[in-house]
Amino acid sequence: MFCTLRFPSIYQLGDSIADTGNLIRENPLSPYASFPYGLKLSKPTGRCSNGLLMIDYIARSAKLPYPGAYLNSARKFSGGRGGVNFAVAGSTALPAEALSSKNIVNIVTNESLSSQLEWMFSYFNTTCSEDCAQEIKSSLFMVGEIGGNDYNYAFLFNKTTEELNALVPEVVGAIKDAVAKAIGHGARRVVVPGNFPIGCFPLYLSQSQPNDAAAYDEFHCLKGLNSIASYHNELLKQTVEGLKTNYPDVIIVYGDYYKAFMSIYQNAQSLGFDTKSVQKACCGTGGHHNFSLWRMCGAPDVPVCPNPDQHISWDGVHLTQKAYQHMAEWLINDIFPKLQCSA
Repeated sequence: MFCTLRFPSIYQLGDSIADTGNLIRENPLSPYASFPYGLKLSKPTGRCSNGLLMIDYIARSAKLPYPGAYLNSARKFSGGRGGVNFAVAGSTALPAEALSSKNIVNIVTNESLSSQLEWMFSYFNTTCSEDCAQEIKSSLFMVGEIGGNDYNYAFLFNKTTEELNALVPEVVGAIKDAVAKAIGHGARRVVVPGNFPIGCFPLYLSQSQPNDAAAYDEFHCLKGLNSIASYHNELLKQTVEGLKTNYPDVIIVYGDYYKAFMSIYQNAQSLGFDTKSVQKACCGTGGHHNFSLWRMCGAPDVPVCPNPDQHISWDGVHLTQKAYQHMAEWLINDIFPKLQCSA
């Protein structure tokens, strides 16, 4: 049962799971600035999907407009009504310098969680009116999902599973610091989402094809990679519990993206997804997973499947609008009651 929650605004930090147009303002040549991205919308908006994202459905459920991208000049004319989205596709939890010291390079953007926080505080300092402090207290802050790209880039730079695991405490520490800083600026309702089961994604499945059947779970997802996501999530849950103790007057909720994703994965058929395509990209080409790092969605002559609503994966890295919609419904039912809303 859905519950209704009244907050004046949503402020979103994160990466491509939530970006509604910041990266394409930084880099207009990004594939996310062109069709087939945004195929279900009137035009490409910078969303890394064929349509809407989870943040859009969360905003809609709270009867708010979709939070405008911070770098979108059109947002300034609305006065940020409904909130602002600071998420940047490709963004990492750790700053670029911290990653480069480990020989990991962010190949998409220089933005990280710290630069998004700077944008947010600058926005509050320059845009807020006298009643801003009260508005911030009543608003919803989404700190993530973030950190997935730290692991993505580490994987693409051939880091071992052990090296990826060693990265987890630093990534979670950066998220913890971001939550504390948001609270320091007045946030009183904070959702901290975890990571996806990345071992189920075409990006990883296409790059890791061990012959050992024991490397896969019952859903044919890679156990080793999912264990990294689970480690990240467990550490993040512990961190959220610690933050709750440190800030007893703040409502801090863990957003279980892992479970939300698995809920659609396990119920794919009943939700209308093609069970033969759950590990295949809709927009892509090549191999068992319809995905190639060298010819990704948006590249010339890369086809789009005729039925995106029957696919979970849009481009091998991101999900379709239909998958995000089902995940958002699961999350709204799980998160909103914990944010002390009325049924």
